[in-house]
Amino acid sequence: MIPRTNIRNIGISAHIDSGKTTLSERILYYTGKIHKIQEVRGGGAGATMDFMQLEQEKGITITSAATTCFWHDTQINLIDTPGHVDFTIEVERALRVLDGAIMVLCAVAGVQSQSITVDRQMKRYRVPRIAFINKMDRVGANPFRVVQALRDKLGLNAIPLQYPIGSEDKFEGVIDLIEMTASYFAGEKGEEHLILPIPDNLRSEAEEAREKMLDRLSMFSEPMMEKLLEGEEVPKEMIWETIRNATLSLELTPVLMGSAYKNKGVQNLLDAVAFYLPSPDDREVVKAIDVKTNESVNVYPDPDGPLVALTFKLTDEETGQLTYTRIYSGTLRKGDTLYNTRTGRRMRIGRFVRMHANHRQEIAEAAAGEIVALIGVNCASGDTLCSEGTNLSLEGMFVPEPVITLSVTPKHQEDADRMSKALNRFMREDPTFRVSVDPESNETLISGMGELHLDIYIERMKREYNAEVYAGAPAVAYRETISQTGKFDYTLKKQTGGSGDFAHVVGRIEPCDEPFMFEKRVVGGAIPTQFIPACEKGFRDALSSGLLIGYPVTGVKVILEGGSFHAVDSSELAFRVAAKHGFEQAFAMAKPIILEPIMLVEVETPNEYVGRIQGDLSSRRGLVLGSQTMEGYAVIRAEVPLKEMFGYSMTVRSLTSGQASFSMEFASYRQVPANIQQKLIEAEAN
Repeated sequence: MIPRTNIRNIGISAHIDSGKTTLSERILYYTGKIHKIQEVRGGGAGATMDFMQLEQEKGITITSAATTCFWHDTQINLIDTPGHVDFTIEVERALRVLDGAIMVLCAVAGVQSQSITVDRQMKRYRVPRIAFINKMDRVGANPFRVVQALRDKLGLNAIPLQYPIGSEDKFEGVIDLIEMTASYFAGEKGEEHLILPIPDNLRSEAEEAREKMLDRLSMFSEPMMEKLLEGEEVPKEMIWETIRNATLSLELTPVLMGSAYKNKGVQNLLDAVAFYLPSPDDREVVKAIDVKTNESVNVYPDPDGPLVALTFKLTDEETGQLTYTRIYSGTLRKGDTLYNTRTGRRMRIGRFVRMHANHRQEIAEAAAGEIVALIGVNCASGDTLCSEGTNLSLEGMFVPEPVITLSVTPKHQEDADRMSKALNRFMREDPTFRVSVDPESNETLISGMGELHLDIYIERMKREYNAEVYAGAPAVAYRETISQTGKFDYTLKKQTGGSGDFAHVVGRIEPCDEPFMFEKRVVGGAIPTQFIPACEKGFRDALSSGLLIGYPVTGVKVILEGGSFHAVDSSELAFRVAAKHGFEQAFAMAKPIILEPIMLVEVETPNEYVGRIQGDLSSRRGLVLGSQTMEGYAVIRAEVPLKEMFGYSMTVRSLTSGQASFSMEFASYRQVPANIQQKLIEAEAN
């Protein structure tokens, strides 16, 4: 068994089309996991990690895929994640369970909108990362500009450990600034890693780049600073150790470069993964909550300790549910019985496997630090599984709210059952995919992160379940909130012979930054303590539907100040109902407003179309944040209401003769203009 210090659980994350899957394919090839390289696009069987037929057709990653490979004496558990913002939950749950990450950037485009999202996710879960500047062979490649963008836009202390040998079509390899050697990549697929002396014409630039690197690194090492001040040679072991320690403490991001497509620089990246990224032992101590005492408990990666594992991704297979699980403590063996702290149920683990994309290798045991997939276990994504007697719950993952909704109707009667099965499965697998029923029209509504997200699920219903559906026009997921304080004083009083219902609640609601907050200021037993949780439930019930157009309510703080009760007629249900009506009473007085989702849009276009694109975005109520001009093209960033972005892909193609591309992601909810709010209210009334 590989020692835990030699295990690396890493993910590859980046903006769409930065070359993540191409890089994964090279990593699998050079580690001997596969023996033939397949490309993301261009026929053939398709990239190994893009195993879904839809992924191969569209040339994008839709679902994260896991695999295990070995580089020298290091075991690398690798997850390739999607770049498209519609599938952001795949990145979110991967980063929740990984120890380190490779952040891929395009040498031409640099830090793009989704790079900013990925950076935010890595910071949320405190994941140390290496930055890999890919596509060094492309026209306009400039790694120095990308490094500066990492510092300016993401606030990272990015330090290049390499210097390029040429760029664009003359990119040949990289200079290692630590060992001061040149790396070239020969052979049909770059499999021969040649280490040669630095070319004479680049020696002075390499020495200058090394001095800058050591100068920045010396901030993290006093012995290195002393050696530099005294003019002594800094040993490479000291440099490696300094980089590793500063990377693990999130104070430094090492930067490497190459071209995955041209098979250059990947072996150096694998060395860096082994050198600088954390093993399960190196990560910050994982914290869990004891569900019985509500106390925080440290979970250490001890294979002999009690088992603690987190499920982070589900897929439904013919053999039953496949549950991807990260083991944080203990050792899992076939036949073990585990306890699910969310449901309180026990479950026997009959079989579990190590995944290689969609292939499996059955194993008999797995220890702390491993990522495995359990077969046929009934649980949900984000559940904590423990040994009997261990009642710990690990922190779940952040799940963004859906921003777009559309209705789906089965084409034929026989499609109804198949559609229902498909939707139930997709909802279990993807926390950002929601299914509901419109109470008025009785239509089935599906909600998700974007048009592509929902299009993919409609296509999967057809292919995997043979369920044909009609899809309605997409609708925006609005929210309602309040703009000022509103008071409530509501009495529920029903008397129909025998015991009745009585509950009286007094308080106020006010705007706040959180989705919902509840504060109890009841004194003197005006409302007995046992009824307070029922009041909170009633207030939460009222959040599901606002009074203006019936969308969920957010950004409200409820302060319960008092009330009264009846010794016989008061009950939990009475207070729950009273609280709901009290909230509605106050909501109507608090000048309610409608919020709409605003998207951060990034358009990459040839320079001659910049004016057209900016004019079109402004006509869509967009706020242009700025543009960045590069050689021959520009990147325009704007914030635009989601409602105005439906069908934008057709518009942007026609405006630029098909030469521009765009991406967008959710930015925030903001108040809709008064005239549009009035139209929405009138449309709802009709």
